[in-house]
Parts: sequence; C-alpha cells; structure tokens
Amino acid sequence: DIREFWQSGQFHSFDGVDDITIKYAVFIKTTNTKNLVIVQGRSESYLKYQELSFEFFQQGYNVFLLDHRGQGLSGRMLANPHKGYVSSFDDYAEDLHTFISVHVLPYCSSDTKPYLLAHSMGCAIASIYLSKYANMIQSAVFSSPMFAINTGGIPNTLAKILIHSASLLERIFTKKAWYFPGQKNHYFKPFTKNRLSHSQLRYQLFRDLYNKETELQLGGVTIQWLKLAHQIKNKIFSFIPKISTPLLVMQAGEEQIVDNIAQNEFCQQLHHQHPNSCPNGKPVVIEGAWHELFFEKDQYRDQALEHCLTWFNRNC
Repeated sequence: DIREFWQSGQFHSFDGVDDITIKYAVFIKTTNTKNLVIVQGRSESYLKYQELSFEFFQQGYNVFLLDHRGQGLSGRMLANPHKGYVSSFDDYAEDLHTFISVHVLPYCSSDTKPYLLAHSMGCAIASIYLSKYANMIQSAVFSSPMFAINTGGIPNTLAKILIHSASLLERIFTKKAWYFPGQKNHYFKPFTKNRLSHSQLRYQLFRDLYNKETELQLGGVTIQWLKLAHQIKNKIFSFIPKISTPLLVMQAGEEQIVDNIAQNEFCQQLHHQHPNSCPNGKPVVIEGAWHELFFEKDQYRDQALEHCLTWFNRNC
C-alpha cells in the first residue's frame, strides 16, 4: 500500500548553498541492499514521486529524494514564491552533492554506491554533479533530459537575442527578478491541453496534490532561470569527457517540452567517449510517450520502468 509506505518515510532538511533550506525524504528497509537517488525536474516535489518510490522500494531499493531550491517544499529565494528562479545551476548540483555525501552514503555499505535516476531539469543538474564528482554513483538513468530547452520553433539565435534583450532590460529597470514575458504565477492547463502525460488519472493526482499542498505551487520561469537554461547545453556538452558513470538516456518519442535533438547528440558524443554509456550511441526511445515517462499511461510507463531496472541490474 503506497500510503502506508509513504508514512514510513523519514522527512528532514539541511542547509544548502547560501543557507537555503533543502527538504528531503528517505525510505529505508534493512533488507534492501541497493540505494537509489531520485533527482526531479523543474517545479516538481518529492511528494509527486510516491508511486515510483514505492515501486523501487518493492524492488529492493532504499529511496532518497530531495526538493531542489526554489521549488517543492524547499526554500524559495524571491519575495514571490511562484517565480522559477536560481542564481546558478551549480547551486542545484552542490545541494545534490551535500545530499548524497551526508544523507545517502551513510546508508551504503563500504563496497556499494548509490544509483541515480534523474528527470528533465534533474538530468542537467545530475550531469553537472557527475562531471564534478566522479565515481560517486554506480550507474544512472536520465529520463527526458533537459540538455537544451525546446524553443518552440524559434531559431536558436533569435531565442538567444530575445533572452539577452529581456535580461538587459531587467538589469536597467529593476533589481528584482522578472518573469520572462508570457510567464506567470502557478496555474494548471486542463488535461486536454497538457503535453506532459497521456494519463488522465496521474495528471489529476498531480493537480489534486498541488491544489491541496499549495506551498508546492510554482509558476513560470524568470529571465535569469531561462538565461541559464539556454546556456546549459554548451556547459553539459563540455563536461561529457568527465561523465564516466554508466549512463542510459530514455527519450519520449512524442516529446514537446525539451529538445530531443540535443539528447541524440549527447548520446552520440558520450558513447564515443565512454562506450559503457548510451548503448549504440543512442537514447532508448519510448515511442508515443510524452515528456513525463514515469507519470505516463502504463503502456509507456512500464517500458520506462523496465529499461531503468534492467540498466541498474546490468551495471551493478
């Protein structure tokens, strides 16, 4: 029973970079011999991951999750808590490093390392972490990674100009972080207009959770966040030689949130550098699926879960 499992968890916090409060959850069973760290995407909370955590727990994994700074239950950095903001993606990665070093590794025996499963923005964070702290993770799976944002058909050069112009205006007129034009406080798209998941049930559960736990709500992105996200591809690709952890990338076949071309390029380059990652130099494609593979209909979700467990078992 998922509810009973969730109530057995330990819920704590630590001080991240610049003393921002980072909330986290730990699920431990003495007979479980493997340890899994889940690194979520933008605007998510560990509270959203109850079903997935339960399934990995049943498969013999202790499960560790954290809420990134500026979202979920963790500390927000702006007066308006709805604004998606971070001063540097490195801050996310350093928080993750503290979490794994201080709150995960003590549960690992001397000859074992934790596994890592990241989603979307969490993959960008995990890429920075894996490049900085080699040999900390046994093997990793990236689900729908945000290596580059989807500019919605706007040419990359134009997107860069628009973001730079907005950033310049923000610096001239205010010391506050602005939303990027068109972004606003939290709201839900109706299910029929969402492009995250085909599962009406899981989408409704997600909506119900955020309506009940209003402190989880996060709106659109600030100019600062978008500027960093637009720059992240070059940063991650420069790190590829340093990412030696065996890594599998899973791609949503009908992706509309992040850039699949960047995922293909990443896999090609990573496999060339480290043949134990991205078999055949390609992502594993879940045909027909949208962005949130682990919150999709079972026909897509089961494939993603199976690929994930197989990869961890093969690289244990």
